[in-house]
Amino acid sequence: MKRVVVTGLGTINSVGNNVDESFKAVVEGQCGIEKITLFDASQYPVQIAAEVKNFDPTEVMDKKEVKKADRFIQLGIKAAKEAMKDANFITDENKKVDDSISERFGIISASGIGGLGTIEKNSVVCQSRGPRRISPFFIPSSLVNMLGGFISIEHGLKGPSLSHVTACAASTHALADAVKTIATNGADKILVVGAESAICGAGVGGFASMKALSARNDDPQKASRPFDKDRDGFVMGEGAGALVIESLDSAKARGAKIYAEIIGFGESADANHITAPVIDGPLRAMKAALAMAKETIGEDIKIDYVNAHGTSTPVGDGNESKAILDLFGDISNCPPVTSTKGQIGHCLGAAGAIEAIFAIKALEEGIIPPTINFENQDEECKLDFVPNKSRKTQLTTVMSNNFGFGGTNGSIIFKKFID
Repeated sequence: MKRVVVTGLGTINSVGNNVDESFKAVVEGQCGIEKITLFDASQYPVQIAAEVKNFDPTEVMDKKEVKKADRFIQLGIKAAKEAMKDANFITDENKKVDDSISERFGIISASGIGGLGTIEKNSVVCQSRGPRRISPFFIPSSLVNMLGGFISIEHGLKGPSLSHVTACAASTHALADAVKTIATNGADKILVVGAESAICGAGVGGFASMKALSARNDDPQKASRPFDKDRDGFVMGEGAGALVIESLDSAKARGAKIYAEIIGFGESADANHITAPVIDGPLRAMKAALAMAKETIGEDIKIDYVNAHGTSTPVGDGNESKAILDLFGDISNCPPVTSTKGQIGHCLGAAGAIEAIFAIKALEEGIIPPTINFENQDEECKLDFVPNKSRKTQLTTVMSNNFGFGGTNGSIIFKKFID
């Protein structure tokens, strides 16, 4: 199989508007969760979220184009531009890739919900003002695959254009699909972009009605507390993550900086319940990722750090902890495990891309971000969660997990590149 590497990173989220700013904040344990400002949530049972701050879409899009794209697309465009510049495929002056590579350069986008805010707004307009007042941009602004559509047009990416909508595992599945596409010679380079912005009345109200969200409205900074005994639900986040994935041959030929090599991934279904997870599904995904990694490098590997899905839900965190413990066989064999959702909330379909970036940066800088708000040990969560303070250590191989409603699971493994 062709070796596949990561050569560009880009993100925007509630603690930073670029990769360096975001990773620094996450390592320092900064929290981006505050009272909701994107809509009036004063009558909602949940009034907190991890919103992106100080974002002006006209900095990355023409003013006329902004109204044609839902906020999730705008955030995705921002992250994609940073990743493409980081990988030296575009500049501020020239946003298109060279014609010589465009037909072998694809995009795989991901989102859990897509343009929910746009759907909500136009549904209200339809009911209150009639169907003739619906925006002509409603449909193309809200479709999940239009995230990839806008970005492929922006950068002239003429290779495969695919999209994943597998709830909170969407971006991890998109990364795995990028590896498959390159490995089977479907493309030389893939831009993977996960984006989400569902902090609107329908989004917050819908998740709140399921009792999935934390209701700590009076203490937003402490609301998301992965693996802590007193966790009471996740906090909705928004943002985007983008990664440039390419074959090792392509990266070496152009002298690219290589952040990491993708050596394994695993995908599975619980086949059990639409929202309640079981240990078996995540465990099989992680086992499959490890098996592929072993085959890729031709020897057993040691996972040095797991960036967990860790949403701060009572059932989910306990389930993942047990699956990880089962995977490694004994607590003494388990690597450190952290969740960065305490800092940035749960970005749903964008979580896998953003958290993969954090895992790769941890690998690059030799520092594990902490699990913040970890105050009371849960008997169901017995692992080393690097509580509240980051940890400097040598890292060679890291795993990133994401699981979604419907029992869909994804796990991916990154390794320091060794020629």
